[in-house]
Amino acid sequence: MTEATTEKLHNLASGLDSRPSEAIAAILIDGQVSAAQATSTTTEVITAAAYDMANSIRTDGALYYVAAGSSGLMAAADAMELGGTFGIPEHQVQILMAGGIPTSAHMPGDTEDATASLATDLAKLSKKDTIIVVSASGSTPFTLEAARLGKEAGTTVIAIANNPDAPLFALSKHAIYLPTAPEVVSGSTRMGAGTAQKIALNALSTLMALNLGHIYDGMMVNLRADNIKLRDRAERMVATITGVSEGGAAGALKSADGNIKTACLLAAGASSIEHAISLLENARGHLRPALEQIRAETRKNKPFLQTEGKAS
Repeated sequence: MTEATTEKLHNLASGLDSRPSEAIAAILIDGQVSAAQATSTTTEVITAAAYDMANSIRTDGALYYVAAGSSGLMAAADAMELGGTFGIPEHQVQILMAGGIPTSAHMPGDTEDATASLATDLAKLSKKDTIIVVSASGSTPFTLEAARLGKEAGTTVIAIANNPDAPLFALSKHAIYLPTAPEVVSGSTRMGAGTAQKIALNALSTLMALNLGHIYDGMMVNLRADNIKLRDRAERMVATITGVSEGGAAGALKSADGNIKTACLLAAGASSIEHAISLLENARGHLRPALEQIRAETRKNKPFLQTEGKAS
């Protein structure tokens, strides 16, 4: 049986436990940096996969994040941020972690082999949905069964794994291979493999948000402002984007019931909430073309002033 990369010994593993602590720390950190760099080969497939994720959200489909163990923690960390950061509705993001998301420091290992619950959990999969399966080995039974069910349902399957011949890839439309080196602590894929997975997942969801129009000039203009810090951030964003004062931004946000894109359009001159919403719908949720339309309308409606000269 061929040994998977994720199970091999790192080339600096020999004598690791007898080295000075500072030298070990340097090796550990270098391992993480190397893992991060390994994601640079994935831009093309991530771009295509993120487009399909955005299309699922746009058509009222759902994203299913499915994983086990440390890969499950990486997947859950990304999925749980989508509502607050990008305003993705809760019903459109589902997390299926083998054994459930832990509520204590104990995470059982045997749950990754348990697949019986998936037929029920994924019974409503449709062609509108996207399922993101994450497994360092690419052979975890829980993720393999989820991918099989997804493919059977005609769902878009995105597979993320750290072994080149991962069985998971054969079941996916988008195969994201993360060519990370063997772990400094062999098999501890919470380390380099997990770092690379986190980067890939972040890139996928952020690019998805860009496709949906939820980011403008690096600002998260569809965030859910549900605390003081985020309400202040929302005001600053509206002020920065439109040039109004923070007081004006606060007023626009109040009129828009906290919706940042709508508030920006009101601050920029939209005649009503309905007008702002119509502009956004025509722009498929993208703020930039909606703002450009407002400015074009303003220029068109601005009276042309002509100074009449006296006849000589």
